[in-house]
Amino acid sequence: MTDQRQGGLLMAAEIAEQPEVLRRIVDNGWGPIREVAAKIAERQPRFVLLAGRGTSDHAALYAKYLIEVRLNLPCGLVSPSTLTAYGARPDLRETLVIAVSQSGGSPDLTETLTVARECGATTLAVTNAPGSALAAAAELTVDVLAGPERAVAATKSYTAELLALQLLVAAWTRAADGTADGAVDAEPAAARRLAEAAAELVGRRDEVVELAQRYRFASRLVVTGRGFAYPTALEAALKLMETSYVAAHAFSGADLLHGPLAMVDPEYPVVAVVPDGVGATAMAPVLQRVRERGADLLVLGGAAAEAAGSHGFVLPGGISEELHPVVDIIALQWLALEIAVARGLDPDRPRGLSKVTETW
Repeated sequence: MTDQRQGGLLMAAEIAEQPEVLRRIVDNGWGPIREVAAKIAERQPRFVLLAGRGTSDHAALYAKYLIEVRLNLPCGLVSPSTLTAYGARPDLRETLVIAVSQSGGSPDLTETLTVARECGATTLAVTNAPGSALAAAAELTVDVLAGPERAVAATKSYTAELLALQLLVAAWTRAADGTADGAVDAEPAAARRLAEAAAELVGRRDEVVELAQRYRFASRLVVTGRGFAYPTALEAALKLMETSYVAAHAFSGADLLHGPLAMVDPEYPVVAVVPDGVGATAMAPVLQRVRERGADLLVLGGAAAEAAGSHGFVLPGGISEELHPVVDIIALQWLALEIAVARGLDPDRPRGLSKVTETW
């Protein structure tokens, strides 16, 4: 049984905390998030830039999709080194710069917000450390309320960042179009369904153990998805690399067809994240091409997931495509942990890594 398995105890405990964390954000974070969103809407930014590293960079990419789709604003992922190492000083008036960081401890992100503010931007820190240097450098702050995270591999702080960013964009959208008061309960209601779905996925660990045995000896694999699922693919690949040392390559489904598909063969497993929605429709020809290559294909998706690949994992239903990334990653967190344990590794002690990574 999985409760007798050794290694990854911290990571497993924090994966299991995620339903509680998501409820906490809805219950205690929605009000402060709405206040921040209202201030942003008053500024009427014409462009948004996002900065993050590692796991938080994937959360920032998720926010990029949200902002472009829901707010119709141009949005980009900033390169911190242009401001820090190269000394660029762009005109950032009418721009919102958002830095996403679990620890708030990376100097390059702090300096990015400091410089952005000097260049005229409205600055926002989305972090699990409201007392951090990053939060102090920002004009506005959103606390993701994940609580202390001790495992090196971030799990609950990632899903907390995703939900906080989704609620922020939802509240900003409503404030911008003047419907904030009339629809105040819509977003928290949908978010509470996420906590239920997260609890369901936390409880399916044994199902993932069986999948992990298939990839115990894999030295490389591809993770892919499109649209809102693409950040999930990136984060899953990172978790696999840092816990089980698998050479996991993440690609947008579209980018996979633009060259990397050539390396896929029967010895190169592919994990596809395809929750129902626009992204799943766009992924259909990608899955077909992967099957033609004879790859071992694991599909995480809707009710048809089991028929779409060599193996299937059916994701919880009743969730919009936009919200799926908040919970879908839980199954892949379990997969990374269980592959690591099956290989005799301890995902709580990945070699060469520490909880806070400082970059410049």
